[in-house]
Amino acid sequence: MIHDHHKYEKVFSGTKEVAENLKIDAKKLQPWIDAHVPNAGAIKTIEQFKGGQSNPTYKIITEGKELVLRRKPPGKLLPSAHAVDREYRVMTALGKTKVPVPKTYGLCEDEDVAGTAFFVMDCLDGDIYWHPLLPSLSKEQRIKVYQNKNKTLAALHSVDYKKIGLEDYGKPGNYVARQVSRWSKQYLASETDNIEEMNNLIEWLPNNIPDDDETSIVHGDYRLDNMIMKNQEVIGVLDWELSTLGHPIADFCYHCLTWRTEPMYYDHAKLKEIGIPNEMEYRDMYSEITGKDLSANWEFYMAFSIFKVAAICQGILGRVRDGTASSKHAEERGMKVYPLAEYGWSIVENNFK
Repeated sequence: MIHDHHKYEKVFSGTKEVAENLKIDAKKLQPWIDAHVPNAGAIKTIEQFKGGQSNPTYKIITEGKELVLRRKPPGKLLPSAHAVDREYRVMTALGKTKVPVPKTYGLCEDEDVAGTAFFVMDCLDGDIYWHPLLPSLSKEQRIKVYQNKNKTLAALHSVDYKKIGLEDYGKPGNYVARQVSRWSKQYLASETDNIEEMNNLIEWLPNNIPDDDETSIVHGDYRLDNMIMKNQEVIGVLDWELSTLGHPIADFCYHCLTWRTEPMYYDHAKLKEIGIPNEMEYRDMYSEITGKDLSANWEFYMAFSIFKVAAICQGILGRVRDGTASSKHAEERGMKVYPLAEYGWSIVENNFK
């Protein structure tokens, strides 16, 4: 959605040698691994995954295990971003539910070990699909991927967060209002240009929030390339750094942005032919599983979701300006704040004015 899938697929899959400023000393890490990961044995290699725009992520192969380590990036960080401690906590809690997540082994907040806080989890063996039209799969397999993706998010939204000890993982209620305020602040904190449509959205959104409040665990960035699949079943959902207690419909709508922002999704006949649901079919699939009618406030949530992505893009531009962005695609992605702001405001003008 804020990825150009064709361009990034080759660049973001697999591992590479660890960047100089992100090196981890295996000698310092080994005692921590020994203490927290049963039967791991000696560290053989540490490589860096090519993705992970935000939190540097490593593949650690030991004598007995394949592990993933996620850490905070070094340098000056935006408030509340890169919260690996939260990511560790939610994945650990969800390990007791039907939501598929990798097994976690521990969180280390001692910065002497790897330079910044980190946590370690299992490296799952499965497929990550980068291209949302799933060109490598058959029609039947595509249908299955979309159904399982939808079902998994619905499963997350139905978890009793109090029961798994996440009652204080976020504030219950008023999620959308708080998000609008938070992303407005983050946007302004990293603003590099005066964008009129963003100013309009910052003013309009807080005064037009639907009266449909409810609370569940939300992922915050649920999309195809944040999940690992095996035989088209979701075996692990990754990238929980934006998760919190929030509004399930806002979370689901954000996940549906692809249908609005990728032109290849506009041709419904073509989608039908290749086995991919259109936006309304996919929305109805979620409604069937959850029993919630999403139609009444759908366009508000779309405008809100687009606003949020625009604010994220602006955050990336801010990091480019400050010299802390961790990828050469950062500027290109950040520049999408302009068309997104324009589109978000046009949804408001077309549906609410």
